[in-house]
Order: sequence, then C-alpha cells, then structure tokens
Amino acid sequence: MSEAVTRPVRTAGPGLLASLEPLLREWLPRQRWFAGKGRPVTGLSLVAATELMPPGGRLGLYHLLVRVHQPLAPVQGAAPAPGDCYQLLIGVREALPPRLAPALIGHVTQGPLAGHTVYEALYDPRPADLLLEALRTQARIGGLRFEREPAQEIRPGLVARAVTAEQSNSSVVYGDTFILKLLRRIVPGVNPDLELPLALAREGCRRVPAPTAWLRAELGGEPYVLGVLQPFVQGAADGWELALRELAKGEDFGAEARALGRATAEVHTALARALPTVTLGPAQLQPLVDAMVVRLDAAAQAVPALRPYAPSLRTAFEAVAQLGAEGRTWTAQRVHGDLHLGQCLRSPAGQWTLIDFEGEPAKPLAERRMPQPTLRDVAGMLRSFDYAAHSVQPGVPGWAETCRAAYCSGYAEAGGGDPRHDPVLLRAYETDKAVYEVVYEARHRPDWLPVPMSAIRRLASNPST
Repeated sequence: MSEAVTRPVRTAGPGLLASLEPLLREWLPRQRWFAGKGRPVTGLSLVAATELMPPGGRLGLYHLLVRVHQPLAPVQGAAPAPGDCYQLLIGVREALPPRLAPALIGHVTQGPLAGHTVYEALYDPRPADLLLEALRTQARIGGLRFEREPAQEIRPGLVARAVTAEQSNSSVVYGDTFILKLLRRIVPGVNPDLELPLALAREGCRRVPAPTAWLRAELGGEPYVLGVLQPFVQGAADGWELALRELAKGEDFGAEARALGRATAEVHTALARALPTVTLGPAQLQPLVDAMVVRLDAAAQAVPALRPYAPSLRTAFEAVAQLGAEGRTWTAQRVHGDLHLGQCLRSPAGQWTLIDFEGEPAKPLAERRMPQPTLRDVAGMLRSFDYAAHSVQPGVPGWAETCRAAYCSGYAEAGGGDPRHDPVLLRAYETDKAVYEVVYEARHRPDWLPVPMSAIRRLASNPST
C-alpha cells in the first residue's frame, strides 16, 4: 500500500465567499440537486474551503462546503430545515472554453476572484482527474482525506466524464472502470452510502459494488463523508429505463422482476449477517405507527384529494399496532431505505446490483440509519412497478400485478420469506409510501398525481392489497 501523500495547501482568503456569493445565490437554486427549491436564499456562510489549484495559472480549483440559509418551509417536513450544507467544486478561469459553457456559474466582479469566470468543475476533465489521483495516492489536502481500501488499486490516466442524468448528487465516470459519486447536501455522521456497501463487501455480497475509495473530512470533531468511488458496471441498464423499454414493446418483465426480488433478498440477508438486528415489539411499533399516522394527517391537510380516503388508510397503520398489542413482533435490520427500479442496475450478463444506499436524502441521518423491517424496501419496489406501468401509454393490462407477484416470488426463493405472507405490515408500508408520493406529485409534478392516487384508492378499498 502506498503512503498517504500530504500536500501543502493555502487557506482560502476570507473574501472568497464574498466574491462568489452573488453568483451562487442565483446558481444554486437552479441545480437539480438543490434541496431547498421554492424558498429564497437569504445568505451563505463558508463552512470550509480548500484550494486544490491556485488561481494564478490558467485554472484554479476550490473545494467548498457552503451553508445555505433559507426561511423555514411553511409546512413542517415539506423541505429540509434551513442551513443545509452543500459540497461545491468551483473551477476558476480567465475565460471559459466553449466546451465548458454548460458548466458556467458566472463572471466574478468583486473580491479576490474579480475578473475571472467560475464554473462547475466536475464537467472539466482536469479537476476530475485531480480527484481520482488524490484517491489513488491517498492524499491529504487541507482538511480533506482521500482514502481507499488497502487491497484496491486505482490505475492512473483513466478518462473522466461527468454524468448528467442525476438529481440529488453528482457523479463522474473514469473510463469504464470507476464511478465517483460526490454527495451534494452533506451532514455529519456515518453515511450509509459508504457504511452499508463496505459492510456488504466484507460480507462477500456481490450484489452491491464494493467501495474502492472515498473522500471525507472532519469538521468540528464530526466526520463527513463527501464522496465514494466504486466499480462502474459497464453496459449496465438502469432498472427504470429497462422496465419502460420492455413496457413500450409490450414485453413481459416478470423474469427480470423475479431476478430482482432474488437480488434484494440476498442483500437483505447479507445486511442481517453483517450488522445488528433488533426485535420490534409493542413499545417499538407504536412510534413507527404514530409517525405513519402523522404523515397521513399532514398529507391530507396538504392535498385535498387525499382527504376522503384518510380514514380507510389509517386502518392500515392501526392494524399493525393491533397485531403488536396481540404479541406479534417483527425483526428490524439495516435496509436500503429508498429502493426503487432506478436504484438497480442490470449488467449485460443479466446480473442485478443495487446502488445508492444513502436512503431518502431529506430524512435525518439518524433516521436513515435505523434498523427497519425489510418490507419497507419491498414496498418501495412494488410501488416502483406501479409507477412504471402508468408511465407508458397505452398501458399493458396486468403488467404491474405480474411484476409485483414475480418480485415477491423471487424474494422468497432467495430465502427472504414471501412478503405476501405478511400482508398487514406490507400494506402499511405501501400505504405510507403512496401517501408520500401523493404529496410529492402534488407539489412537484401535478400531472403525475393520478399515479399514486390510483394506489390510494386500491389500498383504501381493499385491506388485503
């Protein structure tokens, strides 16, 4: 293993943020990964700044952690709390070449960077190369720590290209060998997007790409995970896109859904071996049920279309509490936390892998790391099949039902137990997920609201589904 390389770094001057702030106030809310859309930016504060390349040459490069201040959302839980911290990689040039025009942040008119152009540096191969080289050499640059698994090797000279089709984070692919995921909205603590894949790799689970290297920092005595480098699954098809292609052709997706169910069960089984599990009795179930009821009540208040169904939907949660009161228990463990077709990749050889173990980014980190019944992940995937079925017109009758049944069968075949044998808890998790979807679509994509509302009507009218 090579020794870590410590590079001297010049601390960014206090005027740096003042130089950038007018541009960042306009640029940040336009980014797909910015979580505070719909609320004005009232101020920025610099959490940390590391100069990766001095701006005196043709290219300067800054790694910034910036806290964005916004007023509270009008509805509790509708958006992240003010003060979200974002990771930025800012390139500095005198003029931006045409190939980098889409990355433009703006032209600086004040402060130490006045007269320069700043831009999103991930689109520029040279800064992206610097990140990979730092991971390869296990560099320490200012407060940044670039680390890798001792047995993993990173070949230099891989060509970098930014991935554009993302939302909550940003990624760079190196050749066809690695993909670096940089977290955008960061929080202190152990991030499950690194924690769980590392645990699965050490357990020998091949259904999740094993982390090769990662980027972290420590601020105020708290650890921050900033990015994770993993093997790139060359030629892999995104599960969502694959499902839509098969739907558009009228092709059956049952075999793939079954294989995906087996993959999910294998991951759950490995996580249960690698990390502690807990038993949920009445005392633990009641807070879970109460939280579901609170989310339902808030959703019904926000979306009038949901109100007529709320009493029937509430029975899904009450049924879980009743079983708990009668002595029923469930096992809880670490799970994916945000499982859907878009979080799954199918290799050209037909192997399914699961990715993005960050959980729902809007939820607190402590909640994302809590043990939960595996049916939460199952419910997320079942809802994803429903979404896919409603995304293609004309629809294919029975497509979602076939996929749901095949997925549950595959899950049972891999030793996970048939989810359909636990209909009460499964219905509760599906209901909770559909309620979340109703609020999301009403706020962001009103044209999609009929998709979760269709599930709401089904779940409210038939307690066994």
